[in-house]
Amino acid sequence: MKALLKRLAGAPGGSRAKWLVLVGWLIVVAALGPLAGKLGEVEETGPNAFLPRGAESAQVNTELERFRDDTLMPVVIVYSSPEAIDAAAAAKAEADRTAFEPYAAQGEQIAPPVPSEDGRALMTAVPLNSTEDGLTGKVEEIRQIAGANAPPGLDVEVGGPAGSLVDQVAVFDTLDATLMIATGLVVAFLLLVTYRSPVLWLLPLLSVGFAAVLTQVSAYLLAKYAGLPVDPQSAGILMVLVFGVGTDYALLLIARYREELHLHEDRHTAMKLALRRSGPAILASAGTIAVGLACLSLADVNSSRSMGLVGAVGVVCGFLAMVTVLPALLVITGRWVFWPFVPAYGTPVRKGRTVWSRIGHAVARRPRWSWMMSVAVTGVLALSAVGIDMGLRQSEMFQTKPESVVAQERISAHYPSGASDPATVVTDAARAAEVKAAAGEVPGVARVEDGDRTPDGDRATLSVVLKAAPDSQAAKDAVDALRTAVSAVDGADALVGGTAAQTLDTQRAADRDLRVVIPAVLAVVLLVLIWLLRALIAPVLLLATVVLSYFAALGASNLLFENVLGYAGVDWSIPLMGFVFLVALGIDYNIFLMHRVKEESARLGCARGVLAGLTSTGGVITSAGVVLAATFAVFAGLPLVTMAEMGVIVGLGVLLDTFLVRTVLVPALALDLGRWFWWPGRLFRRPAQEAEQSAPQRSERTPERV
Repeated sequence: MKALLKRLAGAPGGSRAKWLVLVGWLIVVAALGPLAGKLGEVEETGPNAFLPRGAESAQVNTELERFRDDTLMPVVIVYSSPEAIDAAAAAKAEADRTAFEPYAAQGEQIAPPVPSEDGRALMTAVPLNSTEDGLTGKVEEIRQIAGANAPPGLDVEVGGPAGSLVDQVAVFDTLDATLMIATGLVVAFLLLVTYRSPVLWLLPLLSVGFAAVLTQVSAYLLAKYAGLPVDPQSAGILMVLVFGVGTDYALLLIARYREELHLHEDRHTAMKLALRRSGPAILASAGTIAVGLACLSLADVNSSRSMGLVGAVGVVCGFLAMVTVLPALLVITGRWVFWPFVPAYGTPVRKGRTVWSRIGHAVARRPRWSWMMSVAVTGVLALSAVGIDMGLRQSEMFQTKPESVVAQERISAHYPSGASDPATVVTDAARAAEVKAAAGEVPGVARVEDGDRTPDGDRATLSVVLKAAPDSQAAKDAVDALRTAVSAVDGADALVGGTAAQTLDTQRAADRDLRVVIPAVLAVVLLVLIWLLRALIAPVLLLATVVLSYFAALGASNLLFENVLGYAGVDWSIPLMGFVFLVALGIDYNIFLMHRVKEESARLGCARGVLAGLTSTGGVITSAGVVLAATFAVFAGLPLVTMAEMGVIVGLGVLLDTFLVRTVLVPALALDLGRWFWWPGRLFRRPAQEAEQSAPQRSERTPERV
């Protein structure tokens, strides 16, 4: 069985199998490629796509579907002026109301403009049918009507739930294309700089392209036939993840293949050995990331579950492409693809002294001081995460304010802040009057209005206007009090939903997910490391370094958010998503390093093995870290603050792992502990003197005998 697995692992590098692998991939892409563009068809964009499963606000959204065949979603137009509204402004609002009539849902009327108590604003709500096609077009046409012929001094903004939805959809509509183009350009540039070859960089990029097609097809089929949750946010991050991890694996494999080309004349033999020797590390890395992301299936927040499961699919597809089609392409093209730096058989694998060998020897001189200073630096950065401001309001979710956010600010300035987006209570129709009375007594409630009944008369709705903005803490407190009050009405079975309730439910679910998902991720990563390294102390220490790196990245990012980027806080989803991504991705570099260190330590002894492993992997891991950090840095330019924060935290964390944790902290710990680092494995039980005596005298300037 073991021999069969070895043959399969090296198959893509075979003289005949390479063509079968390439042809197989071409057939798959040609046959299934048309499905790749259909991923958007299965994306969940409904009201519960980003809510916790089972949350009360999600139950309200589900119950509202019983009330009418079409779902109403108001677009709110607010007319405001520094002075009192004059006759010209009132005439403009009334004329617009008439022009808006054709856009109202069938059977719905547009009420006259509502004046504010301070007399400086008017507000009109147009009930749209959100289930009809062309919602975005309707909102845009309403904005054109509202913005035309406004009297001097009158500001007109269009927002409300429909306006906000359209503004968010506008972001996600261009998200996939923007991320794909930007990520592709970044990866292509960095590969060109890394390899300094006019041809070689194309092969990893082409292989990632194969992986991207397979990923989109797999995600589409799993979503359509197996219930895989996919939302626009996870679909956008998916391609960045595939590009990042796929390029990482390509860099590792190509680096090992280049080494073997120096030592073996036949490129097929070199590739088979490269796959067998780097394969376990790549497999462990892909397994760690995929299973770590899959742990997000334990989360309650639907968007977190979607990102984790979809991301796991992307990692698996990226792994398959990098260990099959990339080796085939490299062997088919031959040595010349490395031009102008062609690895010639019999020449040195690397220079006798490199920057990584110098760093290794510097760490080796004072290992304890080196790891203590590294811990001190990361610890200081981690302290900046203390007191971090959690939560973003709707007005703080965009780097540049869309019109719907400005409209909400105008409404909050002149009306009860919740007037444009009231809370919704669904209750037993027979108890609606009692529930209305109870809701009206709740502090923070401005007024309660009757709503609709289900066709069977069983359930009824109430519209509850809150005094505070829907995404404020005061509104969330009011929702808590409102839920307590209406649930006390016997037999009402009352549920409270709406924007404020959704924000509250998401915040609490995010707290719960942190407590559940993080221990699961840590356990999974630890088990993978134990399996790979056949030790206990080393995996525990490696995991601890990555966790420390995460808190350092969170603290450093918080400093940037507050003092450079000017963000109001950190979104509730970021700590969990950042942790999962950083632990899963950050452990990659420790896996790559320590797998090579273990291999070298078996030949050279623990101390020399650490230095040899660091020297041989330093360049490729650094290149991989820079590429991965750069791909996630693409998020920083997106209009959504949440995604920008994700990109900054993951990018900084990967750079910390690359340049400090993997370069200094981990080697220093391994050198300081010596063979105890590998307890209770074989390297611990093997005396250092025996390892030194049995080590073959292999020179990097001569080929290895196999």
